[in-house]
Amino acid sequence: MGYTLIANGVRNWASIIDGNTVAQAARTNAVPVMAGPLALMPDAHVGMGATVGSVLATDSAIIPAAVGVDLGCGMIAAETTLDAADLPDDLSGLLSAIERLIPAGVGQGHAHDRYGTKWLAANPLPDGGMGDGRIAKKALQQLGTLGSGNHFHEVCLDSTGTVWMVLHSGSRGPGNLLAQAHIRLVKGLESTLQAALEDPDLAWFVQGTPEFDRYIADLRWAQQFALDNRRAMVDRSLGALAQVTGRTIPELTAGGRLVNCHHNYAETERHDGRDVWVTRKGAIHAGRDVYGVIPGSMGDRSYVVRGLGNADSYDSAPHGAGRVMSRSKAKKTFTAQDLTGRMGDRAWLAGRADSLIDEHPDAYKPITQVMDDAADLVEVVEELVQVLNYKGC
Repeated sequence: MGYTLIANGVRNWASIIDGNTVAQAARTNAVPVMAGPLALMPDAHVGMGATVGSVLATDSAIIPAAVGVDLGCGMIAAETTLDAADLPDDLSGLLSAIERLIPAGVGQGHAHDRYGTKWLAANPLPDGGMGDGRIAKKALQQLGTLGSGNHFHEVCLDSTGTVWMVLHSGSRGPGNLLAQAHIRLVKGLESTLQAALEDPDLAWFVQGTPEFDRYIADLRWAQQFALDNRRAMVDRSLGALAQVTGRTIPELTAGGRLVNCHHNYAETERHDGRDVWVTRKGAIHAGRDVYGVIPGSMGDRSYVVRGLGNADSYDSAPHGAGRVMSRSKAKKTFTAQDLTGRMGDRAWLAGRADSLIDEHPDAYKPITQVMDDAADLVEVVEELVQVLNYKGC
C-alpha cells in the first residue's frame, strides 16, 4: 500500500482510520521537538497521551506520555519441536497447567517469587524507583505474570503444524508506576513552550537535564523487566507443555526460533543522517531483517515477520490488530454467546466469557487488512493460528 499524507503532514499507512485518530496524530505532529513527520501504522487508533500505532522521531527530547504507561510492552514467540499430533486431543489440561504456572489479572494477590528476587538483585531500580517503595514490591511479585486487558498467552500452529508459544505482556505494575510518576513530573515542569501545548500529555523532557536522564534510566530498566518477564513466562509455559506431553524443556526447545520484541518503547536510532529518539507506541522495530511478532485479536491469527527497513516509517511496522471499538462500547455491543461463537473449538476460558467481552475479535481491525496495509513494512515469515488462548480476567 505505502503511506498517504494526511492532516498536518502525518504519514499514514492505515486504510481503516477515524477522524479522532487523525486529529490526535496531527496534534502530536505539531509538537516543536518532532524531528520529522509522525508515522501512523495500519493498526492506529486513539490512545492516552498519543495515538496507539504511532512512531515519533524527536530531537534531543522525549515525550513520556507518547511512550505510554506500559513500558516495554511487547510480544514473544517461541517455536517448539512439537507438531500438532503431539498435542493432546483435549487441551483443557494444558490450559489449566498454564493458568497454574502463569498468574494473570491486574496483579492483586500474586505470590512472592524467588525468580523476581534474583532478578531485582541483578537489576536494581535506578535511584530507588522515584522514591516509590511499591515499585520494588511489585517487581518481586509480578515478574513472570501476564496481566489483563489485551495481554494474552496462546498456543499456536504454523503452516506446517509446528507448535509455537506466543505471549503478549509488558513491564506490569512496576513499569506503570514509573511511567505515571514521570508523566506527572513532566507536566509540572515550567516551560513557556509546553505551557502553550494544546494537549498537556505531549509535554517533554529535554535531553541533558536531570529529569531526562532519570526518565531514560527508569525506561530502560522497565524495558529490560518486560523482556525478561516475557521470557520467564515462556519458560513456565514450556514447563506446562512438558507436563502434558512427557517431554523435557530442552527437548521442546532444541533448535527452535525465539522472537522477543517491544512495541511500547523508545530508543536512540539514526535516521536521515542524524541521531534521534524514536518512540514506538504500538509499533515494532522493522529494520531490514529484524524479526518481530504481530498478533491478531483473540480468535484470529498472528504473524512472525521480518522487517523490510522502510525509512519512511522509521523502520517500523504495526504491533497488532488495533481497536476499532472502545472497551465500553464492545461490552454494550457483544454478548458472551457472541464471543463463544467466535472462539470456535479453541481451548480458552469459556467459563469466564462475561469478563472477556471487551476483547471480542470484532472490537478490533481485521488482522488480514492490517497486514495488507503493512506490505511495504514487513514480510510474513510464519502465520500462526491459535489452538489455545489464555487471558487475564
